[in-house]
Amino acid sequence: MGAILGSVVLAKTAAFACPPALCSANCFLKGTKIETAEGERKIEDLAVGDLLRTRFDGLRPIQWIGRYSRKKSDPSKPWVETALPVRIARSALAPNVPHADLYVTPLHNLLIDGVLAPAEILINGTTITRYEAGEYDELEYFHIKLESHDVIYAEGAPAETLGSVNESAVNFADYLRQYGATEDTPCAPVIHIHGRTEEFKFHGRREELKSRFRSALSPWIDLRNQADVVRDRIEEGGINFSRFSQPA
Repeated sequence: MGAILGSVVLAKTAAFACPPALCSANCFLKGTKIETAEGERKIEDLAVGDLLRTRFDGLRPIQWIGRYSRKKSDPSKPWVETALPVRIARSALAPNVPHADLYVTPLHNLLIDGVLAPAEILINGTTITRYEAGEYDELEYFHIKLESHDVIYAEGAPAETLGSVNESAVNFADYLRQYGATEDTPCAPVIHIHGRTEEFKFHGRREELKSRFRSALSPWIDLRNQADVVRDRIEEGGINFSRFSQPA
């Protein structure tokens, strides 16, 4: 029962709402280091044509780099929670993965156990959290478009490239002029939330609560879906990492 009650508390703290402009722009925060053919470079220093190491198709050139900006409507107030990036701490996913803290938008997918999982469902309150960004009045994001959807390495973690481009990008007109409206087929099965139509779905807090109950009951009756399993494994790793990191 304690585990179930704990799951309810966690469910209440997991906010899955996201403003449309931010949801449609799954991006890396400025300063994120991306693995290229010549080593790691900050994403804002990359250019079209640079070769990146990918998970599925070796070295591939950058087709386009999207730029996105988020500003506070009132600098005297904190950021709206749903506008905050997710912070994935060093070693949160596996030993030395990522090898430095990684900051991505909530619906940015990471490749875990063969599926693409949005960062938001991995939040565990320890090694994967929302970044408050209190010192900033503006957040700059970047994303990388290859000729087709793939997985690249950001701070050493496998993360998706941009699958589709829309008007939320500062330089959207540039992309539209060169390539027109396009949308790539996902390179791996996708765990999606907000009612989108891919294989796995989360539908807000009610579904999150159900998911937590399935996880709490799993030692006796395992009814979890693949999304539950991925989240639970990362969460358990976060708990263990937190304990390991505590001073003696």
